[in-house]
Amino acid sequence: MAAVSVTAAVYLIFEKNPVYSALYLILTLVSIAALYILLEAQFIAAVQIIVYAGAIMVLFLFVIMLLSLNVKEELKDAIPFQKIPALFMGILLFSVLCIILKSKLLQGKQGEYTSAYVTSVGNTKLIGNLLFTDYLLPFEITSILLFVAAIGAIMLAKRKL
Repeated sequence: MAAVSVTAAVYLIFEKNPVYSALYLILTLVSIAALYILLEAQFIAAVQIIVYAGAIMVLFLFVIMLLSLNVKEELKDAIPFQKIPALFMGILLFSVLCIILKSKLLQGKQGEYTSAYVTSVGNTKLIGNLLFTDYLLPFEITSILLFVAAIGAIMLAKRKL
């Protein structure tokens, strides 16, 4: 399942048609939900399917169809000097991801939330407590980012009409 997820994510990055990219993103999200089910996190899997693969991807496809992007005309020299900064930022992002993965994955110690603790407390209750206590600020920032993205998409679509 992880191989399907990574393969779909790679196709998502290199696909030029935005509709196909959105479909590959849906496949990636569904395969990640399957991974959550295999890790016995059924609530997260259900939220992954309902919120991300369902609602947000329908919104993305609606915006893509509304903008009616003509990919062939848009990709030709839109910003001629963007390749070098994009390459630099890609290398920087890859380096940061490698450092984070190395520091988080190679520690070798057991975390606070073992499977026995999660089973005793309950998966949904534990996620709710963490979401509204320790991770409240990232949760609120994510909701603001999604709201700003929706307003930006509406403004782009409104300019075309």
